[in-house]
Amino acid sequence: MHLFVQSVALLGCVSSAFAAFGITTSTASYAIDAGSAESFVVTVSRTNCDITSIKYRGVEYQYQSTKSHIASGLGSATVSATTINSQYAKITCVVKSADFDLTHYYVVKSGDSIVYMATNTNAQPAIGELRYIARLDSALLPLEYPFGTASTTVGGTAIEGSDVYLVNGQTRSKFYSSERFIDDKVQCVTASDASIHACMVLSTPGKEASSGGPFFRDINTNNGGAYTSLYNYMNSGHVQTEAYRTGLHGPYALQFSRSGIPASVDANFAFFSDLGISGYVADSGRGVVKGTATGVASGFQIVVHWYNSASQYWVYASSSGAFTSPAMKPGSYTMKLYQGEFQLASQSVSVSAGGTTTSNIAGASQSRNTLWKIGDWDGQPKGFRNADKQLRMHPSDSRMSSWGPLTYTVGSSALTDFPMALFKSVNTPATIKFTLSSAPSGTTTLRIGTTLSFAGARPVAKVNSWQGATPAAPTKIDSRGVTRGAYRGFGEVYDVTIPAGTLTSGSNTITIDVASGSSGDTYLQPNVIFDAVELFN
Repeated sequence: MHLFVQSVALLGCVSSAFAAFGITTSTASYAIDAGSAESFVVTVSRTNCDITSIKYRGVEYQYQSTKSHIASGLGSATVSATTINSQYAKITCVVKSADFDLTHYYVVKSGDSIVYMATNTNAQPAIGELRYIARLDSALLPLEYPFGTASTTVGGTAIEGSDVYLVNGQTRSKFYSSERFIDDKVQCVTASDASIHACMVLSTPGKEASSGGPFFRDINTNNGGAYTSLYNYMNSGHVQTEAYRTGLHGPYALQFSRSGIPASVDANFAFFSDLGISGYVADSGRGVVKGTATGVASGFQIVVHWYNSASQYWVYASSSGAFTSPAMKPGSYTMKLYQGEFQLASQSVSVSAGGTTTSNIAGASQSRNTLWKIGDWDGQPKGFRNADKQLRMHPSDSRMSSWGPLTYTVGSSALTDFPMALFKSVNTPATIKFTLSSAPSGTTTLRIGTTLSFAGARPVAKVNSWQGATPAAPTKIDSRGVTRGAYRGFGEVYDVTIPAGTLTSGSNTITIDVASGSSGDTYLQPNVIFDAVELFN
C-alpha cells in the first residue's frame, strides 16, 4: 500500500506544463530548473557549493539534515552561475584554503534530469581523499546497485572500526560496494519498487586523474540509515599503491530516471568542450595508442594500462590481443600488459595530440618445468577458499567457510582446500603435501605469489625439514585490506630456492607460515593474500 500511495503521489506532483529552463538566484542559493518533462530542479548553496535540494518529478530526494558535496563539505567557496547558449546552466565553485585548492562544477542541460559534474584539483585535499557524495533520502531510495545489501549497514552493530557492521547476522560495509575501476561505469541507489533510479555515471576518462590503476576499488554506495550515500571516489588512501594525481577529475554525472539503469552517457559529455571547464581536454586534443598484445595465456582477460604522474588509462584487448586505447592526453607513458591482473610486460610509449601511436606489447616467455601449481598467475585469489565471498564479506562472516589451518594435497585436493588469505594467528600454516616419482637432481624453486600484504606480512616456507629464509618485508601499505574487501596491493612474488637433496622421492611436505612483527585483532593480524603457488625446476 505504501508503494502504491507513493507512486500516485509522485505522478500527482508533476505539472502538465513544463517550467522554463533557467537559473533563479536568491541570497542563499542558485536554483536550476532543467525545464524537463520530468520536472527536475537542483538547488546549490551560494555559500559553500553544497547541493541543498534535488527535486525530481516534484519529490525532494536530497537528505535535508546533511547535504551533497565534495568530501564532507568545502566549508566555504566562491560560487557563481551562468547560462551558456540558453542550453546549459553552469555553477562554478572555487575554494582555496588550508584544506582545499580546487574548482568544482555543476552543469544542468536543458531538458535533462542529470547533474553533470567535474572537479579540478590543484592539490590533494588535506583530509587525504577526494570524493563526491550525494546524500539522498533513504526512505525514498533505500536500495543499492549493483551489489545489493552487501553495503547496506542500517541497523547494524560495528564490529571493526566505524565502517564494518553486523546486520542480522551478516557483515556489511560501505567498502563492499566497490568495483574495479576498469569495470566501474555506473552505480545507483533506487526506490524499493525500482520505480526511480539515482545513478552516478562515469565518462570514459572519468578516472584519468585518479590513482590506483585499472584494478583499484573504492566505495560506491551505502545506505547507512538516515540517508543513502551515492559516491564518486576519485582517490583515497584505501590500499593506496601510488601517489595522488591532481587535475580534472571527470566528467561524471548524477542521473535520475524511471527507465532503469543507464548504460552510458559518454556521448552526452562531449558538450563539456563548450563550457569553459578548467582542465578539460577534448578528444581533438588527445591521441590514441593501438596495437596487439601477445603472450597472455588463453582464457585470461588481456588488459593494457598506461600511466604517468598526471594521467592513467586502460582497456581490455580482444581475444586476439588487438587493442585501441581511450583518447589520452599528450605525453610519455609507462605501458603495461596484464594477464588478468598479473603483470607480464612493461614498456614506454608517447602520445601526441591528434595522433595514433602503434605500440605492440608482448609478455615474456615463461619456460620452466613445473612440478605442480596451485591457482593461476592472474594477480587475483580466484578459486581459493573464501575468495568468492571476500569482496562482499568480512572474514568473520558466518557465511565464510572455515579458514583452517588447511592442508592441500596435490593431485587430489580441490582448489578451495587452499586459503585465499593466511592470517598469522588464525590459520597458519598452510600445508601442501605432494608426491614425487624421483628426487630433483639440482635446486628447485618454490614461487609464492601474493596480491596484498598487511602489517608487513610475507610468506616463509619450510620444505620437509629444511627451513627457508625469511624474506625482507614488503613495501608497507598503510591501510586495511582483506577485512574491507580489498585484495590488490603491489603483488609481490617470492622465490624460495630449495637446495638439492631437500626434496625426496615419494612423499614431501611444504608449510607456508606468515613472518611479521606485531599482531593485532583476530582478522587484523598480519596477513597475505595468495595469487598462486608453484614448484618448478
